[in-house]
Amino acid sequence: MPSPEGVPAPARALRRAPRRGAVVGRWLRAGLLRSAAILLLLAVWEAAPRAGLVDATFLPPVSEVARAWWDLLGDGQLGEHTRASLTRSFGGFAIAVVIAVPLGLLIGWYRPVAAFLGPLLELFRNTAALALLPVFVLLLGIGETSKVSIVVYACVWPILLNTISAVGNADPTLVRLARSMDLSTPRLFQKVILPSAVPVIFTGIRLAGAVSILVLVAAEMIGAKAGLGYLINASQFNFAIPQMYAGIVTISAIGVAFNQVLVTIERRLSLWRVPAA
Repeated sequence: MPSPEGVPAPARALRRAPRRGAVVGRWLRAGLLRSAAILLLLAVWEAAPRAGLVDATFLPPVSEVARAWWDLLGDGQLGEHTRASLTRSFGGFAIAVVIAVPLGLLIGWYRPVAAFLGPLLELFRNTAALALLPVFVLLLGIGETSKVSIVVYACVWPILLNTISAVGNADPTLVRLARSMDLSTPRLFQKVILPSAVPVIFTGIRLAGAVSILVLVAAEMIGAKAGLGYLINASQFNFAIPQMYAGIVTISAIGVAFNQVLVTIERRLSLWRVPAA
């Protein structure tokens, strides 16, 4: 039966098939291009120790690291340490987002408050979180509270400062236009400020996501009995070098996956934006 457009259905299906094949081909080529550098790194990592270019004792081939990773996964150690780290890291990160985004919107909107708190914020954001780790341990003990708190402290600043900047740099023409339409302050935030601020806010959130993992791993190396930082430190101390690299690779994979999740969320919240030509 011909379709309403006058073209038989089989012919239309054949016409669409090459189009789909081209899309799949472009997708595969893009995937190979993005993964080429990683594959090259893995190949060099495997070949260099075996060729004697580096000492295999201190940098074992990637195949040995993969075997150690699989063994850690099989005996449950990797899952236990990963769960401990993710609970602390994502817990502290979530608390930082809940605190920093509303506070940043408030400070960014009221310019006198931003001017008053600006020097104080600059002072604290330039104070390294790990330099304050002994203070957190003294005040909060060596338990979970101090570890989560140091993650919160480290994550708050990139989110807070990017949110303040996003609100302060909102397009003044759009703000004046919205005010001329008698929009209330909540509606102005909803319709103008927040949509324009989302990309900059998420830049801070993505930075905080990376910081949450890095700071926690360093904290776990100093005082913890579980976690990926503890696994790496204990493996190095016991000269279990493949297990050490397995922990490092796991942290890297978690960081990449977490960043991709945040990128996906940002795209969902920015669907209204028109791509640049």
